[in-house]
Amino acid sequence: MNKWLSQFQQTSGRDPWVWPIVPRLFLFFFVAIFVAVLLWFLWLSGFRDELDASRATELSLRQDFSRDYKKAINLDALKKQKEQVIEYVNLLEKQLPNQAEMAALLSDINQAGIGRGLQFDVFKPGAPQVKEYYAEQPIEISVTGSYDAIAQFASDVAHLSRIVTIGDLDLSKSSQGNLLSMRAGIKTYRYLSLEEQQRTKNSK
Repeated sequence: MNKWLSQFQQTSGRDPWVWPIVPRLFLFFFVAIFVAVLLWFLWLSGFRDELDASRATELSLRQDFSRDYKKAINLDALKKQKEQVIEYVNLLEKQLPNQAEMAALLSDINQAGIGRGLQFDVFKPGAPQVKEYYAEQPIEISVTGSYDAIAQFASDVAHLSRIVTIGDLDLSKSSQGNLLSMRAGIKTYRYLSLEEQQRTKNSK
């Protein structure tokens, strides 16, 4: 023991490479332990980052799985709902006349008024307003007739096979006896052909 202690006393002020064997071994041992501990913590730090990333990925996958699982459970209901929506859209499209049928629709509106005994003072189709998939056709009308005839005309227009709306109603007493005058804005819609839709998209 005294021999080893004397070797440590010989290290003072000397280069470690020329120390006696026992102090050098102790120095190399502690340096090795220090390096091993340092590498261990650095290695663990890298694994900790990977672990955090894996946990975040696991959470995201769990959320995706939960969402997809709910969709899978309701898949049949969603398919049925999609079919119903497609049928409804097809029904609405059938209620939109094409360009060739628009003249017939305007004639139907006119005939609905004449059939109720109304006198058309104004029947003025406006300029179509083209949207993305359809065109809106405004019509300004002014008719004169009895209250019942005007109400029945409005009902007839509402029950046409095509989509027609009546707005901006203005009823006033006519100068012709007990009759009423009605000014209104009628709007009907037509479905754009594929060529018209393409031209509309290109113009934007």
